[in-house]
Amino acid sequence: MSGAEPSASNTATHTADTPQLLLEHHLKELRLPTILREYDKVARQCAVEQVDNQHYLLRITELELLDRERRATERRIRQAKFPVVKTMDTFDFLAIPSVNKTLVLELTRCEFLARRENVLLLGNSDPATFCTSSLHD
Repeated sequence: MSGAEPSASNTATHTADTPQLLLEHHLKELRLPTILREYDKVARQCAVEQVDNQHYLLRITELELLDRERRATERRIRQAKFPVVKTMDTFDFLAIPSVNKTLVLELTRCEFLARRENVLLLGNSDPATFCTSSLHD
């Protein structure tokens, strides 16, 4: 009997949980925390919806990418060490009626970057000012 042949005791040690345990180990090693957390739930949803394997993989990898982008943004905001983290959700446009709300909200979408347009912000040069810190979201 060669060492490559499976023995009865060797195959008996593998349980039905072995693939799941190995998958979870590999996902941890590959640093894919969102896939690790969501793969089973998304697989069940895809089974109910009769979604093929490629679309399952697409869904689960999209979740990983979105979560990775969110965590990267949070990390960059922490690294920037803003004295106070502010978002446009908390901006009181009524307190400063001269601010063009439509224009400010358009700028927060950063579509000017794709159009390769310049933006000039006038006002207090303090980097911690509300509008400049909220545009980083």
